[in-house]
Amino acid sequence: MQIEQKKSGSYSYLDEGQGHNLVLLHGLMGGLSNFEKVLTYFSSNGYRVIMPVLPMYSLPLVKTNIKNLAKFLDGFLAHMELENITLIGNSLGGHVSLVYTKNYPDRVHSLCLTGSSGLYESAMGDSFPRRGDYEYIKTKTEEVFYRKEVATKELVDEVFESVNDRNKILRTLSFSKSAIRHNMAEDLKKFNLPVCLIWGENDLVTPPHVADRFKELLPDSELNWVKECGHAAMMERPDEFNRLLHDFLKRRVD
Repeated sequence: MQIEQKKSGSYSYLDEGQGHNLVLLHGLMGGLSNFEKVLTYFSSNGYRVIMPVLPMYSLPLVKTNIKNLAKFLDGFLAHMELENITLIGNSLGGHVSLVYTKNYPDRVHSLCLTGSSGLYESAMGDSFPRRGDYEYIKTKTEEVFYRKEVATKELVDEVFESVNDRNKILRTLSFSKSAIRHNMAEDLKKFNLPVCLIWGENDLVTPPHVADRFKELLPDSELNWVKECGHAAMMERPDEFNRLLHDFLKRRVD
């Protein structure tokens, strides 16, 4: 399936299919390709799937934080005239979903979080920006996944390029600090919507106890484990991720 990136106003995004609106949000070191198989599957099975390019590296440095990504999302959804949506976020994208839902609870029907920040995150460690060391970056990228081969050379090259770009690494660190500061524990107790948690049993970035804590705090949530899977289930185990999410949507949305 050939997916064409679209542009409207100042926004770039993917938009495929018809039906209930699924809005996908990628993580800090991620991009549109992270959800490729999710978009292809659901846009072919009765859903409209929208995925904006998040301004990870283009916000002013003083505005490079979770709060302003949520504001960006609000502007994008208003521009696209989208309401009654299901937000699906991985890692930092999950955190943005939570902040947006806290601020605009009437606009979100349901949530799906996978490897989400918001309660705890080790990110890639305090020593992550070792900019000239390709093998170190390769190792740290592989640690995101249970199956190391998912960290293709193309993906490692993208991460290596990012950490060798002063603009990108400053913003990466700013977002990481913002995620740690912006703990959602007290907010989650007040959420009144269905939440699907899909978590890799071998996630080293947001470990399994984080998923258990999300399940404990979110009043209407269900937790699904994916075996032999790390931090990005939608990339590493897309068929299982799609099956679990589709089951949730059929029961709680359709």
